[in-house]
Amino acid sequence: MNGVQFEMKKVSWPTWDELRGSTMVVLGLSLILGIFLFVIDFFLSRIVNVVL
Repeated sequence: MNGVQFEMKKVSWPTWDELRGSTMVVLGLSLILGIFLFVIDFFLSRIVNVVL
């Protein structure tokens, strides 16, 4: 276990502000990607319904 403790001392942990900022970026991009995929799926399903 001593090796684990030694390696954990080398870890560079983010500050709360960095963590909050990264979380907001991930949530924002996930929201944008979700909306994009929803719009693409909506239009493709409409096109398939018109063709069939």
